[in-house]
Amino acid sequence: MLLTMDIGNTQTNLGLFDRAELNVVSRIASDAKRTPDQLAAEIKAVFALYDTPVSAITGVMISSVLPGMDLAAMEAAEKLTGVTPYLLGPGVKSGLNIKIDNPAQLGSDLVAGAVAAMKLYGPPVIVLDFGTATKISAVDASGAYLGCAISAGLGISVDIMSSRTATLPPISISAPDRIIGTNTVASMQSGLILGTASMADGMISRMEEEMGCGCKVAATGGHAEKVICHMKREVILNQYLTLEGLRFIYEKNHR
Repeated sequence: MLLTMDIGNTQTNLGLFDRAELNVVSRIASDAKRTPDQLAAEIKAVFALYDTPVSAITGVMISSVLPGMDLAAMEAAEKLTGVTPYLLGPGVKSGLNIKIDNPAQLGSDLVAGAVAAMKLYGPPVIVLDFGTATKISAVDASGAYLGCAISAGLGISVDIMSSRTATLPPISISAPDRIIGTNTVASMQSGLILGTASMADGMISRMEEEMGCGCKVAATGGHAEKVICHMKREVILNQYLTLEGLRFIYEKNHR
């Protein structure tokens, strides 16, 4: 079985694949201060909860955007499984033709998401990732990663509005009943959820115009479900897109 780990800024997604089937998915908090032993104990407890022995794991593929936790995760995974993990980055073949100015700067989560979207839905494809940051990636008809747009995610936006202004309160990340807010909370929710949905619709159209073609659109990330139901574009929701991409990349490197 293959253990995949998608280490984000706020949470880490764990996925356990039996060949192409994703059998177990769990989330733990991301923390760069956690020691390898602490992380190993937490991962072991997660799989014990699902009655899955770590001895069944024969491969590990890790993606991380949190410096420090990547090395702890590699050491923890090796202690648990006895196999040497792959860390998505330089030296690991993704099969993605990255055409940005400095490919080494591209986040491994974006690489994995683009690979999965291309494999599952075919290019050209635009990938929306509604996580700590909102990221919109473009893959052209030849399968080349052209680049992306990045803006503040929903959680960050709420925190900034409530902490940097005197009168705006903390709010829940949920959509109001109508776009024109008639009170402070509803107005903030409209700008947050419906504004993000409109921004995504607009960016997709502009990317397609720049690429000169129509694209399939896939979405992932913790806030994706709350946003895409308010978009005008047809969007494929796949909350496990990054984990699926890590599986594809593992298979490319481990034959």
